[in-house]
Amino acid sequence: MSDSETIAAGYAFTGPALDLGALLWEGACLPDAQIRVPLPMLNRHGLVAGATGTGKTKTLQLIAEQLSAQGVPVFLADVKGDVSGISAPGVTNDKVAGRAAEVRQQWTATGYPAEFYALGGIGHGIPVRATITGFGPVLLSKVLQLNQTQEQSLGLIFHYADTKGLELIDLKDLRAVVTFLTSDEGKPELKNIGGLSTATAGVILRSLTAFEAQGMADFFGEPEFDTSELLRTATDGRGMVSVLELTAVQDKPQLFSTFLMWLLADLFHDLPEVGDADKPKLVFFFDEAHLLFNDASKTFLDSITQTVRLIRSKGVGVFFVTQTPKDVPGDVLAQLGNRVQHALRAFTPDDQKALKATVKTFPNSPYDLEEVLTGLGTGEAVVTVLSENGAPTPVAVTRLRAPESLMGPIDAATLDTAVKSSSLYGRYAQAVDRESAYEKLTAAERQPVPEPPKAASKAAPKPAKEDESMVQQVVGSGMFKSLARSVGTQIGREITRSLFGTARRKR
Repeated sequence: MSDSETIAAGYAFTGPALDLGALLWEGACLPDAQIRVPLPMLNRHGLVAGATGTGKTKTLQLIAEQLSAQGVPVFLADVKGDVSGISAPGVTNDKVAGRAAEVRQQWTATGYPAEFYALGGIGHGIPVRATITGFGPVLLSKVLQLNQTQEQSLGLIFHYADTKGLELIDLKDLRAVVTFLTSDEGKPELKNIGGLSTATAGVILRSLTAFEAQGMADFFGEPEFDTSELLRTATDGRGMVSVLELTAVQDKPQLFSTFLMWLLADLFHDLPEVGDADKPKLVFFFDEAHLLFNDASKTFLDSITQTVRLIRSKGVGVFFVTQTPKDVPGDVLAQLGNRVQHALRAFTPDDQKALKATVKTFPNSPYDLEEVLTGLGTGEAVVTVLSENGAPTPVAVTRLRAPESLMGPIDAATLDTAVKSSSLYGRYAQAVDRESAYEKLTAAERQPVPEPPKAASKAAPKPAKEDESMVQQVVGSGMFKSLARSVGTQIGREITRSLFGTARRKR
């Protein structure tokens, strides 16, 4: 058996699979040698990588279309604004027709069911918001660029708010709790569990102020987005494609990359174990993945690694989309069983180093991968996936199929119509500001402090103890009594938090 036949045999799956394209061998496209990925293996995660302009977006569009067609919901992060076209039928031309003929693809212009979202409603889409409580201290620390000590202090603040029933809905709630805990009345509250230094509180408050000044306040609030919306199918049985538009916030990479991680962590927190299923419950494409890992703490990276490792058993597949495999930490990369590597550039010493590192991440193959990866054309890629028995397939240089939906954005008017006609729009469009920590603490401040008791007469008996303890003084204060009255029924019911400190209150 020749090398090309051996490679082709490695992709001859018997069960349901997605069709990626046809094998390229010695410069020729072999349409009889179809390169595919088994549908049940899509929850074993993957990587789509390559230099700018090599076709990564079209590859994830191609995969998303076929997943939707087989009833699997898909999440796509649209950083550049060119993924919305998946909802509209594609347009044929000589290039598309030529590609379809080369790879033996029965190309049919097809649009797929889609929902469009936007962070905080900034941009074209149904608003996606998170409460501060739901977002959690670990992810919020990354957004605010806090150091480890400040992150730990923020965790202490969340712990206090959780146990006292002080719901942190938006940024003003968090600011109110921090301010209270550094006041004379509030300082004793954390005394026995480490306390909150004035300097650290000042850093957190300044970070919150700067964050708001950049227009970020809209991302936090209610109604909080229910990530189960991402698991829906359309009435015709096709998987819903959820497109999160990020063009309006693409200059705030730490924010949107961390929000993507919140969506994934929230799914992990809520979904039940399903083990190995016939097909994934959801495939989540994490675009511009390198932004998530930049300047991330060890704790943060460990949480990502564990989430990716464990979420597979909950039926969710994660594809990281980035430029080179070195953008993804080794512990995460080791869990990505499916690889689609587009062309890499080798113009600089750093590029050459990245190229050599990329080649080492592939199984042995008869190809000279250093030469192949620098010579791939647009819409061509080096592929290896997990076979039906979980073993890596042979490395296959592949000419990829053309997407059947529109390869470009739909116009703004059509997008707005799709957003406002969605059944979800009425649920999430209007922000709600209900009573939470800010209102409770503000009300407590307005309570008059009780006057000290009048001097006891000489005949009156002495109290059992002359001196009140600090705790007694705090409990006796007007502010604390008011606060206790408003949240007393929730004291001792701390919110359960997951790896990233995310939490969800079921409503």
